Amino acid sequence: MQRLPGVGPKSAQRLALHILKRPEAEVEALAQALIDAKKQIGLCSVCFHLSADPVCEICRNPNRDDTSICVVADSRDLIALEKTREYKGKYHVLGGVISPMDGIGPEQLTIQALVRRVSQQKTQEVIMAISPTIEGETTTLYIGQLLKPFTKVTRIAFGLPVGGDLEYADEVTLARALEGRRELE
Repeated sequence: MQRLPGVGPKSAQRLALHILKRPEAEVEALAQALIDAKKQIGLCSVCFHLSADPVCEICRNPNRDDTSICVVADSRDLIALEKTREYKGKYHVLGGVISPMDGIGPEQLTIQALVRRVSQQKTQEVIMAISPTIEGETTTLYIGQLLKPFTKVTRIAFGLPVGGDLEYADEVTLARALEGRRELE
């Protein structure tokens, strides 16, 4: 269990001991649920988000804005954005970010599918919502160059967290906060 993301040695030990204390039928039900999920959940053929159907619920929803695509690195990012209930368009999940050190190039991601999708649809805006790491920035700039001939490409603003103090923010975060500023409503 320590191989699971975010599960360290102590958490893995706690989970293992908890599972060992449970009745065998309960452990078998958990194991079967994991096997079923692995068999039934795949990727949406349009946006590459996790889905039990060939086309996910978001892509099938006629009330979503077809002219806007928000690009994220993985499904966790999509889920986080959906929790805000602010974005009403469609998504595209890359399956990671470009990371030469990890052997991940553009060909390992769903970038070509995104370019095809944008070039063939009436996409008016692609919103890059990728974390501002070195790899994320590389991925954002690479995709931006590929998509600029077809549509407007924007990125989400990055800056200070709510409740954060300016004096503790680093220079890059403050610069991003200034760049992403907007008029008061």
